[in-house]
Amino acid sequence: MYRTHTCGELRIVNTGSEVTLAGWVQRLRNLGGMTFIDLRDRYGITQLVIGDQAPVDLHQTVDQLGREFVIKAKGIVLERSNKNLKIDTGEIEILVSELHILNAAQTPPFTIEDETDGGEELRAVYRYLDLRRNPLKRAIMLRHTMAHEVRNYLSSQQFLEIETPVLIKSTPEGARDFVVPSRMNQGQFYALPQSPQSFKQLLMVAGYDRYFQIVRCFRDEDLRADRQPEFTQIDCEMAFVEREEVLNTFEGLAKHLFKSVLCDYLHHPDHPQFHQPFPRLSYADAKRLYGSDKPDIRFEMKICDLTSLAKGCGFGVFDSADFVGAICAKGAADYTRKQLDDLTEWVKRPQIGAKGLVYARVVPEGVKSSVDKFYTPEALQQWAEETGAQQGDLILMLCGTERTTLEALGALRLEMGNRLGLRKKDHFAPLWVYDFPLLEWDNETQRFYAMHHPFTSPKPQDLSKFYSNKKEDLEQVCANAYDFVLNGVEIGGGSIRIHDSAVQKRMFEVLGFSDSDADYRFGFIINAFKYGAPPHGGIAFGFDRWCAVFGGSESIRDYIAFPKNNSGRDVMLDAPSRIDEVQMKELGIASTTI
Repeated sequence: MYRTHTCGELRIVNTGSEVTLAGWVQRLRNLGGMTFIDLRDRYGITQLVIGDQAPVDLHQTVDQLGREFVIKAKGIVLERSNKNLKIDTGEIEILVSELHILNAAQTPPFTIEDETDGGEELRAVYRYLDLRRNPLKRAIMLRHTMAHEVRNYLSSQQFLEIETPVLIKSTPEGARDFVVPSRMNQGQFYALPQSPQSFKQLLMVAGYDRYFQIVRCFRDEDLRADRQPEFTQIDCEMAFVEREEVLNTFEGLAKHLFKSVLCDYLHHPDHPQFHQPFPRLSYADAKRLYGSDKPDIRFEMKICDLTSLAKGCGFGVFDSADFVGAICAKGAADYTRKQLDDLTEWVKRPQIGAKGLVYARVVPEGVKSSVDKFYTPEALQQWAEETGAQQGDLILMLCGTERTTLEALGALRLEMGNRLGLRKKDHFAPLWVYDFPLLEWDNETQRFYAMHHPFTSPKPQDLSKFYSNKKEDLEQVCANAYDFVLNGVEIGGGSIRIHDSAVQKRMFEVLGFSDSDADYRFGFIINAFKYGAPPHGGIAFGFDRWCAVFGGSESIRDYIAFPKNNSGRDVMLDAPSRIDEVQMKELGIASTTI
């Protein structure tokens, strides 16, 4: 056999045992007559020793070794005289009696160590080597543990895991579809699913009242750190439920993962908030207080409306603005002029879009502002009282239209949270956000779009507005929808679905679909609803994002075995790539179109 034990398994109790190990050479140290080899597999590292009394042929084999050679070693477990308590096997070593090279290896293009010398692009080309490093190994193992615990919890709640098709019909409403040409039906195309939304609703019609799937989804959209063209969802649906039952069920899933993964697997302290009801915030309050529909509530620093206090005092910038808002950065009154100038330049970036930054320090002498010549000490003191600023705090103010200013303040709040060390990766703050707008108006196309998807139900109390033909009424309709937010990251989103055919027909009307268009795109689900659709709702979690947040990373790539880069390319496979003329002819695609 190739091995009797793994490289992370042996302990002091195994002393005296004859064992066989196999793995990769992590490091070689030749100390005269003795050679030490660190042998690695995915379970850990074990030190091998070739003594000075070893046979000549054994030393000759050792002389051929290099980093990342695949070898098999047989020997006796000994207690180490110089123990390394940083690794699990650090109390023992193997005195080698037999050594076989199973496969030689070229020198890797970068060192296979925790702190590597390889750049991101180079490591992406050799992803299979990068995956040998401990940081990625831990990420992939965390992903496995989370998937296992998700299945454990949902199965215990009577959910069935059911697979849905990958080749489906394109319904271009929302993100762009990836399309797949059909060889047997030339000129026609499949689409890869952006989510299994329609199928899980059909499963509710079919009577499978609790469904889940850890499923691959595809969206042809611009990429960033938390997006990939293919990603994984924990997709769930329930029948005969209202919003409260859905939230309670999946709050239970989150708490199960907090306990089983964070506390047990990652050895994170078991904080009380893991067991208490999660806080909830309406979409309107989230935007008003945090400037974001996915607020990071690990720290306070809420946005305050200072419009009535700041306008009408002769400072033209504020006087001409629709809205003046502020945040209070606790303990930051000692910020230097250089730091404040840097913040001013930061908010002026195109991504933020502010024209400038006004600040006020709360110091022993009172409130000192960059615009205090326009305001009395009493007026500045009102700013401090409204924002809750006390001695040693810094008030930061922006102005403009209400929507853009709130968004800019939300971004500034997160930046200050980073600069003040308030966004701690080992602290977790879950939140439900609810009552999102049902519809979004697009000025360019002069029509409404579904903020989530066309099957999201309006809140029952907003149905009268939903049936109104007035744009201002429709803009006020709230969706019976909810998002799960963790540490400022949208982890999941869902809604109670439309199950009434008349309401669904009205939704298609509001979205500008003719009857024939709606029937062409969604006829299968419209027809299904005619045969008894139960009230139902669900949620989908971004599995990659959840793994990254638990792992303390802002990027999901380390938690995906073979991710794409920012251009949507797999640089290891060199994909996407051209296909040959024979394939194009079979698919009915002319070479001139590529």
